Amino acid sequence: MSDKKGKNPWGNAPKKSSGPKKTPQKGSSPSYGGGHNGGGRGNDPIDLNDAIRRAKEDFGGIFGGNFNGGVFGLILGAVLIALFVMLCTFIVKPGEQAVVQQFGAWDRTKTEEGLGFKLPWPIENVTKVNVNEIRKMNIGFRESYGRAGVGQSQDIAAESLMLTSDRNIVDLDLVIQWNIKSAEDFLFNIKDQEDTIKKVVESAIREEVGQTNMFPIITTERDVVAQATRAIIQENLDEYNSGVNITQVLIQRAEVHPDVQQAFQDVQSAKQDAENFQNEARAYREGILPQARGQAIQLLQDAEAYKQSTVAKSNGDAERFISVYESYLTGKDVTKKRIFLETMEDVLSNAQKIIVDSNGGNGGVVPYLPLNELNASTPKKK
Repeated sequence: MSDKKGKNPWGNAPKKSSGPKKTPQKGSSPSYGGGHNGGGRGNDPIDLNDAIRRAKEDFGGIFGGNFNGGVFGLILGAVLIALFVMLCTFIVKPGEQAVVQQFGAWDRTKTEEGLGFKLPWPIENVTKVNVNEIRKMNIGFRESYGRAGVGQSQDIAAESLMLTSDRNIVDLDLVIQWNIKSAEDFLFNIKDQEDTIKKVVESAIREEVGQTNMFPIITTERDVVAQATRAIIQENLDEYNSGVNITQVLIQRAEVHPDVQQAFQDVQSAKQDAENFQNEARAYREGILPQARGQAIQLLQDAEAYKQSTVAKSNGDAERFISVYESYLTGKDVTKKRIFLETMEDVLSNAQKIIVDSNGGNGGVVPYLPLNELNASTPKKK
């Protein structure tokens, strides 16, 4: 700083009575320092006490009062505190972890929120990582938003087309949600973190889809495939010590490849028709089997009843024959006559002959018999 007349703020050195006065050459230092090369004293040495006094007066004029050592110390202390806060402290926000590197190597990780301390750069450097943030990754498609904020989905065939165990191709879109469980592992153990996670996810989902038939994937077992895929992804990332935690795996879309969509629908229709026919056949079988079983049981019961009646009748006929035979042995004539009469009764009961007894006392009168009516009323023998 200079005064109003443009003089040196430190003032001119007091003149000495002895010795000639030399004019400073071009390039020489001012009167308050050494020579141009430093280290040597000039021909006009400085009175330090006078220089300090003049500096206090100048600074006092700037601050509007008498400058003293206390104010200067406060200013210097404030500058030093500001430099310390700026260079040697850092703040960890909620959900963050601060990784401290010392000369480029990992030294420590601050996991608690609040104020932290470090040595100034380049001795120590701090990298803050948000470990609570849920990050999302899309496999098989990309999302884009237009000016109106409407989201559009663009299919990535190289990622979405996968081969199933039954040699079909499924078009599958996957959404991965993940966060960071160890900041130092995430920063130092894997390179290109998101690209590495993406490759692990693609490998895991193709492995699981390749062991599953297509129809369950596109219908009822999406969640089963998603959970199995999440387990494979987490296991692989843990082997890498990646510090990544997979929170959710969601199969957003699973469809047949568009080129074979119509053929697949025809196949599914045929399978549905076959299933309907099988259901109808089962219903018919369930209806006819009980009926057939009932008829079989009825036939068995009828046969059993016929057997019992036939046996009983045969036993009765045998007993009757035995009784007749025993009667015959006791009275042969009577038994013969009785048998003859019973036999004739059975034989003549169906005969159509009419016998007229001439000894009936009718004289020569010929009786009138309505033969036609008798013949009509008499049942014919079969």
